[in-house]
Amino acid sequence: MHSYTDTVAALAAGFKRDDFVLYRDPEKFWKGEANHTFVCRVDDVFPYPNGEIRYTLTVLTGGLVTKARSRYMRLLPPEDAMCDIDTAPLNAGTAADMTPAAVAWLTQQTATASRRPELPPRRG
Repeated sequence: MHSYTDTVAALAAGFKRDDFVLYRDPEKFWKGEANHTFVCRVDDVFPYPNGEIRYTLTVLTGGLVTKARSRYMRLLPPEDAMCDIDTAPLNAGTAADMTPAAVAWLTQQTATASRRPELPPRRG
């Protein structure tokens, strides 16, 4: 899992288009309303003249957030999304417990692992 310093570094560098983030709607949160935190994809980045950066986010379950501030966003690193594949057991008896993505990845790795690595063409 990512560390606090990874998150701080991402905030300092800013979020990029197509990053996946967790966004908390501060107004809903402070009012005590439900459904104030959700997963989004960064669609647009808007730098302001004062140095602030705001974002347009697409909520994965539907909807749009405009002018989101990075203080209320946290990066969802690819490592977390891919953890089940990276840590999947390699014996065939547990394939039923694996996600379809993990099975597909392992199938692809098995297909390419039996091939001989190709060398780059010789120059000269």
